Amino acid sequence: MHFAMSPVGTVRNDRTDSALTDHWGAVVSTIVVDERFGDQCLLGLADFSHVDVFFVFDRTTERSDGRPRRPRGRADLPAVGVFATRAPRRPNRLGMTTCRITSVRGRELVVRGLDAISGTPVIDLKPAMIEFQPTGLRQPDWAGRLMADYFLP
Repeated sequence: MHFAMSPVGTVRNDRTDSALTDHWGAVVSTIVVDERFGDQCLLGLADFSHVDVFFVFDRTTERSDGRPRRPRGRADLPAVGVFATRAPRRPNRLGMTTCRITSVRGRELVVRGLDAISGTPVIDLKPAMIEFQPTGLRQPDWAGRLMADYFLP
């Protein structure tokens, strides 16, 4: 089974190198929503503090095998399968980040902390709602070590 999707918008920011993978916390991005959705497509979104941004890692390739690997090749981290990472080289190359909304104007959504480079196609936007957030979230220690510098300014 295959699904065809068209981007709903595009990311614009000052990050253009997909190899630079840390310090996304201070990155401000503008998501420009396609004109086919009209100028009121984001109406009401400014009432939320955060938005889930679904996007495609369009400048990377899908991993060709399911062999476990060490995240970022770091020897201090355990080898894990592709579904235990958030790496861009994954099946379907889909990414999702919950971002702080900075402003909304017309078809432009400004967010902070989106870990996508300029030109990245956005597949969908959904308001982050408390009722959808998990309780009792847990993760292994290595994940905290891996992400220590990810969202720093």
